[in-house]
Amino acid sequence: MLADGVYDIPAGKIADIVTSLEMWARPPLRPEVADAPWTLTQLPAPTAEAYLALYGAVGRDWLWFSRFEMAPEALAAATGDPQVEVYRLEAPGGEVGLLELDFREPETCELVYFGVSAGLIGGGAARWLMNRAIERAWAKPIRRFWVHTCTLDAQGATAFYMRSGFQPFLRQVEILDDPRLTGVLPLSSAPHAPVIRPA
Repeated sequence: MLADGVYDIPAGKIADIVTSLEMWARPPLRPEVADAPWTLTQLPAPTAEAYLALYGAVGRDWLWFSRFEMAPEALAAATGDPQVEVYRLEAPGGEVGLLELDFREPETCELVYFGVSAGLIGGGAARWLMNRAIERAWAKPIRRFWVHTCTLDAQGATAFYMRSGFQPFLRQVEILDDPRLTGVLPLSSAPHAPVIRPA
């Protein structure tokens, strides 16, 4: 348990606040764009190359990096498990989205990764994709649907999840090596989170 106060984060590290949210019943779907131009395709057992290209296109600016650090066989096991569903949203103009649902815990679905590339933010694609996520999650015999987000994600992410029917239940502090300094991500990633190099 951390005592109240302000704590220095060592140079070369990043810190964020992680919020976990959950829902225990299927909520009403939110209104979405009529005649939506987006398509959603499931990627059963995607190749590492295809998966990481999609993961990077959606998450690089929010410092998504853990999948880049995984060994190929571990990544294949995570994304190719029959109880894990990976979907690619495609939009006119080449913009994309990622939806990943994990049903490996009994009666539970984790929304592991969710997001759209920069050109789709604010245009209704995320709401459309969330509606598809809710439909697919609650089509299975689950009792709980949950997700976690953090302060490195898009500014409105937590509020978006709450509008979608999730309720927060846990807050955590996360400190880890800055992936831009370890070479996992380009230095240009996530300009909203400044790089602080060790002396």
